[in-house]
Amino acid sequence: MLDAKLDQTLTAFLAGDRRAAARLITVVETGGPSAEALLEALYPRLRGVHRLGITGPPGVGKSTLVDVLVRHHRAHDRGVGVVAVDPTSPFTGGAVLGDRVRMNDLASDPGVFIRSMATRGSLGGLARATKEVADVLEAFGLEALIIETVGVGQTEMDIASTADTTVVVLSPESGDAIQAMKAGLMEAADVLVVNKSDRPAASQMVRTLEADLHMRPLAAWSPPVVQTIASKAEGIDALIAAIDDHQRHLAESGDLGLRRRRRVRNEILSVLRDRLWRRAERDLDDHLPAWTDRVAAGAATPYTAAHSLLAALLEDEE
Repeated sequence: MLDAKLDQTLTAFLAGDRRAAARLITVVETGGPSAEALLEALYPRLRGVHRLGITGPPGVGKSTLVDVLVRHHRAHDRGVGVVAVDPTSPFTGGAVLGDRVRMNDLASDPGVFIRSMATRGSLGGLARATKEVADVLEAFGLEALIIETVGVGQTEMDIASTADTTVVVLSPESGDAIQAMKAGLMEAADVLVVNKSDRPAASQMVRTLEADLHMRPLAAWSPPVVQTIASKAEGIDALIAAIDDHQRHLAESGDLGLRRRRRVRNEILSVLRDRLWRRAERDLDDHLPAWTDRVAAGAATPYTAAHSLLAALLEDEE
């Protein structure tokens, strides 16, 4: 149930108010019962907009590539939402790379909505929060959604799972491909991009990637390797064609339904975990100190404590 203030903001949001959209995104990022009530109200407005994930090591030109892709969509009169997951400032806890710093002119376009999210060192909740921010942008009526992540690691793997098509961007500098392979990010790639391909090592990078793909077991979809120079908007038509091809493959093969079903399953489990956690914090507060003392004193183990606390929680439910 939405409170009166949130309900008023939702009404403004549904009327196309961008400031209301920003406020609702903040509610979603904060989490809790208000966020759940809001997302439940917005859920019927989700239309299955294709979600594009852009990830890869720092410094490969992901933001420039996103900028070019956004301009492509705007040239076709599509509203675009961008969720940019940025490294966290150690001083403020906020995103170091703000949306208006990187895409200043795009941020003033009424057909573009860019939201930066700071990682704050989080792993588990970040993918869900990113997905939910994308939900808000989709409910706002935007027709294309792009999720950009910084770095290569578990956070990026989690967020890639929220996208329908994941583009992994690399650059010709030595180590990029190996870093991506070690991180397992290559396994998540639907499209591979070698950006800054005017540099001498670009051809070797492409050969390395194609050789790796050739050694993998045959699959219904083999990620294409696309060369781009994002700073000059070169190779973008080929990249868009590859993304469109993958989108068609998902629809024709049935993989899109499977991916979204898996995403929904994970979302249900995530909501359930949150609710159980809040319930445990509220109802077990009186029992936890005693068990903490027993474990600290060596009279019990954390596993015994957790088992007993869970039993107490389930008894309260009966």
